[in-house]
Amino acid sequence: MVNDLRKQPLLRWGLFLLFWTLTSVSFAMQFYWSSSRAGYPVSFAQALASSMLDWYLFGLLSIPMAALSRRFPLGKKDWETMGLVHLLASGLFSLAYVSLRTCLGLVQGALSGNEVLFSRLFVELLVKTFHLNIWIYWVILIVTHAMDYYRKFHDRELRAVELEKRLTQARLQALQMQLNPHFLFNTLHTISALMHKDVEAADRTLSRLSELLRLALDTTDEHEVTLEQELGFLQRYLEIEQTRFRERLRVEFKIAPDTLNAQVPNLLLQPIVENAIRHGIEPHARAGLIEISSMQENGRLKIAIRDNGGGLNGKMREGIGTSNTRKRLQQLYQSDQSFELRNRPEGGLEALLSLPFRLEPLLPKS
Repeated sequence: MVNDLRKQPLLRWGLFLLFWTLTSVSFAMQFYWSSSRAGYPVSFAQALASSMLDWYLFGLLSIPMAALSRRFPLGKKDWETMGLVHLLASGLFSLAYVSLRTCLGLVQGALSGNEVLFSRLFVELLVKTFHLNIWIYWVILIVTHAMDYYRKFHDRELRAVELEKRLTQARLQALQMQLNPHFLFNTLHTISALMHKDVEAADRTLSRLSELLRLALDTTDEHEVTLEQELGFLQRYLEIEQTRFRERLRVEFKIAPDTLNAQVPNLLLQPIVENAIRHGIEPHARAGLIEISSMQENGRLKIAIRDNGGGLNGKMREGIGTSNTRKRLQQLYQSDQSFELRNRPEGGLEALLSLPFRLEPLLPKS
């Protein structure tokens, strides 16, 4: 709302006029009723005209007064000097009101045929309203200061939110930069091992790695992608690993179609699957199975990655990739997420992820 008023001067001045108009109407009604009860009735049109002359004049004088209050704000610093400035200004404000109201009173008198002397009307108004005008000055001053403090507080809040958002993006970027080299080094090690056994397989793996790196670079400034994009990246990674493990590695996808457009952190699944392969499949000679599933339930996106390896065996299998995944989830969703590793009753390990189901990114691109 504060920013809207700054960007729309016509709206700002419209609200300014509306405020003084409502004030005029309010005091006109009071004047009309009190005059009737006192036995000196006036028409509502007369009461309204008199009230508008008074309060529109205060509104006009409040414009330079607001500029003065911003130039000499009341605060802890030099409050004695600022107080003296506004004390003098309030006296001048009252005199200015009396002078201008006297001029308007002369015009009113001339139009109605009841002419009065300037000096007489000036003295009458000075005696009746001088102290009241000073109080009105200080009320306007306090309101002006309150509005300025609110605007500054609002600006500080916006800057704090923007700073927090940039800090979160920087942290996520740093974690993602840690994760990418980790994945690259492991894949290059796979290619190196194949070079001495199967040159064609090593060549295919290298080609798939180049595709994988291109995809990673294309989304390097995105903190979130669709689950469909994430699965596409993961499938290319698994093609590389299946070249290495051949029949020892089988992968099954059980993805609910309504989850494909859900937003997930970029490079979320690859380090978890890599962890399953290294600790669940690689140490055993038997055929390994990795199952990746997703579903939507009660506004949550639930993803499970299961293997048929040896499980935790009382020891937490958490490397760089898994640790970074936890940190990135915490940065993006705070407590609105969960990531659990646990043994399966039938053997092996399952990684369970629960995220808010959203179709729009939480953060803009870096």
